[in-house]
Order: sequence, then C-alpha cells, then structure tokens
Amino acid sequence: MNQNAQQYSAIDASCRVPLLPLLGGAAIWLVIGLALSIVASLSFHNPDLFGDCRFFTYGRVLPAANDAIIYGFAIPAGLAVILWIFARLSESELLLPLVPIVAANIWHLGVLIGVVAILIGDSTGFAWLEFPRAGSILLFAAFLLIATSAMATFGARRERALQPPHWFLLAALFWFPWIYSTANLFLVAWPVRGVTQAVIDWWFSNNLIFVWLGLVGLGVAFYLLTSISRRPLQGVYFAFFGFWTFILFTTWIGIPQSAPVPAWLPAASTVASILMAIPFIALAVVFAKTVRGVSVECKGGPYCHAKFGIAAFLISFVMAGVLGCPHFGATAGTTWYVPAQTMLQIFGFFTIVIYGAVYELLPRVLGFALAFPKFVRLQHWCFMIGTALLVAPLAIAGVGQGLHLRAGMAFAEISQGTLMYLRVSTVGLAILFLGSLLFAANIFAMTIKWKLGLLKTFATAVNAPLEGEAEI
Repeated sequence: MNQNAQQYSAIDASCRVPLLPLLGGAAIWLVIGLALSIVASLSFHNPDLFGDCRFFTYGRVLPAANDAIIYGFAIPAGLAVILWIFARLSESELLLPLVPIVAANIWHLGVLIGVVAILIGDSTGFAWLEFPRAGSILLFAAFLLIATSAMATFGARRERALQPPHWFLLAALFWFPWIYSTANLFLVAWPVRGVTQAVIDWWFSNNLIFVWLGLVGLGVAFYLLTSISRRPLQGVYFAFFGFWTFILFTTWIGIPQSAPVPAWLPAASTVASILMAIPFIALAVVFAKTVRGVSVECKGGPYCHAKFGIAAFLISFVMAGVLGCPHFGATAGTTWYVPAQTMLQIFGFFTIVIYGAVYELLPRVLGFALAFPKFVRLQHWCFMIGTALLVAPLAIAGVGQGLHLRAGMAFAEISQGTLMYLRVSTVGLAILFLGSLLFAANIFAMTIKWKLGLLKTFATAVNAPLEGEAEI
C-alpha cells in the first residue's frame, strides 16, 4: 500500500465510529417515515381505515411521516456524508470525533420526542416545523455540535484550496442553524401574529426543502462525480456562478400566487422564479460537461446515483420555477402538484444522492466490502421506479385539480377523480419503502459484522498468553 492510500485509509478509519450512529439512526427513521407515509396515504383513501386510532389520523400521521423523513433521515445522513467529505478533501483525520457520537444520540432523541409529540397531538401546526420546543432545542444543539466537528476538520485541512463541494457544503452548515432558529423564534418561542406566520413558514419550508437539501445534495453529487471518475469538475466558473445565483434567487420563492398576503410578496416570488433560470442553466452546463465522455461503469453504483440525482434535481428545479409563474401557480399552487415537487426533491434527488455517497463511503470507512452488494442496484431501481410512480401521478392529479377548480367543478367530484392517481402514488411509496429496507439491511449488516470483528479481536487479545507465561 502506497503512502497516499495509507493516508486515506487512516482518514476513513477516523470517521468510522462517528458516522455509524448518524447513518444507522437515519436508516431507521427513513423506514419509519415511509411506513407512516403509507399509513397517511391509505387513511386519505379510506378515512375510516384508522378511524378508531387517533394517533394515525391523517392530520397527525402525515406531518409525523414528513418530519421523520426530513429530520430523522435527511439531515443526519447529510451531516454524516459532510463529515466524511470534509475529512477527505482536507486530507486530515476527522477532528473531535467524540462530538458527532454524542450529537447523533441527542439528535435522534430529539426526533423521537418530536415524532411522538406529533402523534399524540402536541404539534406546533406549522408545516415542516411541527416539533415542539423540547425536540427543536435538542436538534439545534446537536446540529451545532456536528457542525463544530466539521468546521474543525475544515480548518485543519492540509489542502488549502477550496473545491466546489466545499462551497455548497459549507453554506449548508451555516444555512440550517439560521433558518431553523429564525423560524422557531418567530413561530414557536415568541410567535408573531396574523398573516406573517404563514409567510415565515413558507419561507422556512422553501429554504429547508429546496435550498438546504439542494446545497447538500449538489455538493455531495459533485464530489462523487469527480472522485469516482478521477476527473476534476468541468466548468468551475459556471459552478461558482450557479452556486451564488442559486443562493440568491431560490430563497425568495415559495409564496403561493393565491396566498392572502400583500401583493408584492407573490410578485417577488414570481420574479425569483423567473430568475431561477440563471442557476439552472449554469448547473446544467456543469453537470453535462462533467459527465460527458466519462468512462465509468455505472450498473446502479454510486456514480449512477449521483447522475440520476442531479437529473432529478434539475427537473424539480423546473417544477418549482414553473410553480412561481402567476397563471400556473394560481392553477396548481394549492393542489397535489406541490407535494409532487417536494417528493421529487426529497426522494428523487437528495435521498438517491445520499444513498450513493453512503455506498461509496461505507466500505472505505469499515474496511470491508458491502454485506449485500446486489442490494445496491436493486435499491437504486426501487427508488427510481418508486419516485416516478409517486411524483408523476401526483403532478398530473394536481394539474387536473387546478383546471377543474378554475372551471367551477364541485370539490367532492374533483377529489373522487384523483383517487386513481393517489392509489398509484401509494404503490410508489410501497416501492420506496422496500428500497429503504434494502438500504438499512446493508448498513446494519455491516455494522454488526464490524462489531463482531471487534469482539473477536478483543477475545483473541484476552485469551492470548502473557509474555512471561509463554516463556514458562
């Protein structure tokens, strides 16, 4: 093994213990979140199905499912991948390794408190911010602890030049504490009154789902594309321009055209939606130039995950931009079209990219191959097919809903007409659930194998004869 390989082996080993609790908990919460999403979908089809159990009513189980997926899976899994990428790009072992271990347990405890609180009816009532104060405080503190370890590793980097993934991931580390603390202060701790509450919640939801997930997903995807192909990111100036314009314009979108707010707010959101074409073109050029002519065998591996994820992000980008247009936004802004764009952002883009990163880092960090390598390709197909079956029917149903509402059709008749699309989307959720089980199986099988190896090493050391006994 050459010196460079030994260096990276030591870097990967330093991430082993800190990353496992983050990824293991994230895998569990994704399974739970998707299971709750299926329950929510079934209860929407048939309200009497769980009518005798107040914990599984649609108004409780849906936000519990959404928050379990975002806060239980997306954010801790994203932070785990950020720690690994920072250590690798810094050419330095992970600093403060005990901090992420403690923070992971605090984070998952906060998610548990929040999900249980929603199911028992103690929700704040604000979309994507339903956790009560106790859970929110734990999440905020845990995020700061993990960010401290990441920033310490970044500050100790041997390679001082910043790479494009640095820009996106560093911004994400600062972005979440800002939006999460602001939203909690103005909506939960010292709530403002009136329509301002809805405006702040729209702002937070857009910045969490589209901006934060976009920053992390793009940073991770660009790292995977370059590290696996061993080819630098093409069009760095386009990437730099796309990064800043993405941050500048996408933070303003998200106000529905039909919202009962001062007219300048939807107008500003419309302008930002039009200007989103600028970062879209820049990021699409970077992606196309980077993957063009690269001879990497895909077969459902991490490189395929990154490519599919960025392609899904660009489609989600277009869907969000079109939603900001006045006519279409007024038609589809309060229909199933909005959840369709959100689900594409979460599952089609972010989750698939993070899956690819985990499949890339896990064998390196643990020092042995994946326990179920065939699950990787199967899981990739599950998420591609599941995302398509989830997003496409909801988007079609949403457009149809909007057109029928504008035509004056009765709401009950419109709802009845969308049931077929919702049933197909439930099938998509079931396929996604299967993919999450395959992902969790690999993580826990490898974790158990690693722990058994530790026990075997410990037993060998205990049973080994002492030096004096060997001489006797």
